Amino acid sequence: MTALKGREPTSDVRLPPGGRDRPRRRSTRPTTRRGPLAGVAVGGAAGRRWAQSDLRTHRGEALFLVLATAGIVASLLLATALFGYATNPWQRIFTQARGAHVWIHTVPFADTRKLARLDGVESVAGPYRTESATVAVRGSRASVELRGVSRPPSVGRPLLTAGHWPDAAEPDGVVLESSLARALLAEPGDTLTLPGTARSLTVEGIADSAEPRYSPGEQPGLVWARPSAVRAPGGQVIGLRLGDPGDTDYAVQRAVTVLGAGAVGEVSTWQQARAAAQGDNRLLGQVLGLFGLGALIAAGFAVHGAIATRIRGHLRDLSVLKAIGFTPGQVVRVFLLQHLAYALLGSVAAAVLTEALGSRIPGRLGDAVGVWQGLPGHTLALLAVPVGAVLFIGLTTGLAAWRAGRVPPVPVPRPAAPAGGGLTGLARRALGLRLPAALVLGCHKACAGRGRSLATVARLTLPLLLIVVALSAWTTIDRFHSSPERVGMPTALTVRSDGALDASAVRALLLDDHRVTGAYPGVEVAALVPGQTGTIALRGVGTRTEPYPYTLAEGRTARGPDEAVAGQGLLDLLHARVGDWVRMTVGDRPQILHIVGRSIEPQNAGRVVTTSLDTLRQNDPGLSPAFYELRLRPGAEPQRVAAALASAGRGHLDVHPVDNPADGLSPLRGVVAGLIAVLALIGLVELLTAIGGSVREGERDLLALKAIGMSPRQITAITVTATSCTALAAALAGTALGLPLARRLIDAQGSSSGIGAGVAQSPSPALLLALGAAAVLGAAALAALPAARAARRRLADTLSAVT
Repeated sequence: MTALKGREPTSDVRLPPGGRDRPRRRSTRPTTRRGPLAGVAVGGAAGRRWAQSDLRTHRGEALFLVLATAGIVASLLLATALFGYATNPWQRIFTQARGAHVWIHTVPFADTRKLARLDGVESVAGPYRTESATVAVRGSRASVELRGVSRPPSVGRPLLTAGHWPDAAEPDGVVLESSLARALLAEPGDTLTLPGTARSLTVEGIADSAEPRYSPGEQPGLVWARPSAVRAPGGQVIGLRLGDPGDTDYAVQRAVTVLGAGAVGEVSTWQQARAAAQGDNRLLGQVLGLFGLGALIAAGFAVHGAIATRIRGHLRDLSVLKAIGFTPGQVVRVFLLQHLAYALLGSVAAAVLTEALGSRIPGRLGDAVGVWQGLPGHTLALLAVPVGAVLFIGLTTGLAAWRAGRVPPVPVPRPAAPAGGGLTGLARRALGLRLPAALVLGCHKACAGRGRSLATVARLTLPLLLIVVALSAWTTIDRFHSSPERVGMPTALTVRSDGALDASAVRALLLDDHRVTGAYPGVEVAALVPGQTGTIALRGVGTRTEPYPYTLAEGRTARGPDEAVAGQGLLDLLHARVGDWVRMTVGDRPQILHIVGRSIEPQNAGRVVTTSLDTLRQNDPGLSPAFYELRLRPGAEPQRVAAALASAGRGHLDVHPVDNPADGLSPLRGVVAGLIAVLALIGLVELLTAIGGSVREGERDLLALKAIGMSPRQITAITVTATSCTALAAALAGTALGLPLARRLIDAQGSSSGIGAGVAQSPSPALLLALGAAAVLGAAALAALPAARAARRRLADTLSAVT
């Protein structure tokens, strides 16, 4: 167009003889109308044809981009669903039940009526008399807290999901908290027995509660009963609903001061209940969100690289588009709209599939999607997440397409020399050593054009890095199952006695089973932290002659008197570290301990300090074991050993396996597998882009290679070697960067959850080697066919490509 603008149109006007003017004859050639929308019309039609032609040429790449976008958006939507599922159900129950922000367990004689007059206390629930007991139904047993409540309270009200509240005509009727009912498989109408007594209770209803849920061996189940059913009260409990939930710590401190530290047994707050209710769902949401965002960034870079490579390979075509009337903005819009269409198609497909089939996913993910679909912000999130993904991909596409708009309308001749320059000294020496020329030239080609090669390696490294992180998460979960003793669970069973057998008889009974290699007596009490703003678990397990096998991440084991090890959650709560002395209060007695080590503690959010039973007996010589932690021989099945011990105890022993926190993370394996598939698709798109660019860059060297006598097979090997070297460099970089990043991320998550750093496990060298080999061999296989086609091109086609 630039060359044509300076020429004037010719005219068919001729003067007749005699000089008289004759009418001008109209030209039969078509005239071009130059209206303001003429270029747009031409550009729109030609742009559609260009987009259609490009789609036919790159069908596989377009399909992979659509599938990768769909996987990314689906993972982000599932992460949003898990976050909503983790927070909103508990919040809904807490709001509907007018839950108490603080629950305080006290001794029976404490005057709890004073708490209603504290500043900031809006209303109270109770006080209610409580009794610790063990209930059994159909062979299942659980430790419970019987709470004497005559009628549903206005604060902390149980929300009935089945049955009804017992009336005066049903003195032994009770209502079970829903998590306890699920553990016992109990329904309204079932009869609960209290082992060791002649008493029985009838289940009249099941209710949801915003208080901490039942956890075997850690948190007793909650049972609401008539006051007459609480026959041996061991304490009382009162709930405080505050005007400002942010003043919870201050309210607890004031309450303990008013009642006296000796009168307070245990304190639980709404933050602890919410964290326990969220459980592993929030972690699953964080993992999905982290990998979804990482995959989205990787996909954006892959699209950017694909467009940049395509622009370098179609400079002449872009110049032709400019010459026929395309403006720079129209050229940019061709690329932008094309890839936005891919992103939009993938995002819409992900949103539709998640909405239609998400609730049918088995397990926790399906439950999360089902609950999320009924939440108020569901529609907004369903629109915002796909729109955000499309906009991000559009941004990266626009940055790359902007370069296409800058292509001049007159093609610029390609430089005579390749972008990487001549052979390096290393390459010439390698050829002098008679190494295969295809191998040497392929490695040289991968390293030539350093900026472009580094950008390709960086784009391919990102998905491989995320795959290494995902494999590390998978390996860490497997470690919890295969080697629980290395992640804070050296024992497999916890045994509690009903008191009918003395301590020596219980220990002898336990060690009589040949599958039990160690029985560590222990006791756990609630202790007030300094400042009296909450309670922690003070645990005395093992003796100095037979110490408990801690799993230490820092420091050493507790060997001497007053020495203890603590979990990460306790150290964070007390702002302490290994080597400090900490003071806590157990009842009305102070306990001062020297923290000599940090243990990996998966229970009670890490707010546990553990010492020997002998140390606790120094303050209370009459302290007897409340439970036994059992260590089993390798290969012994905890369920079978538990059944055998319960049978040997003739109903006097309550045996249950130690909870493994990885049990709640089982859905994470399927999530990790899906994310690896999405990241593999993104890596595949980047490989296809790199292969296409390498083939096009090699076209101008084709004549020279054939001139020196290289066969098509050797020329093909050059491109395959160059692509394989690029994949190998990306695999090495992804592994080198992914392993420390994965350890940091997993340890950071462990520290935030209270378990503590030191649980991260790297994938095995064989698995990492398999990942690298798959990347290199896959790259070589993908490059073989297009490289072979290019190597067999006719010389005339090659001449037209390089001119």
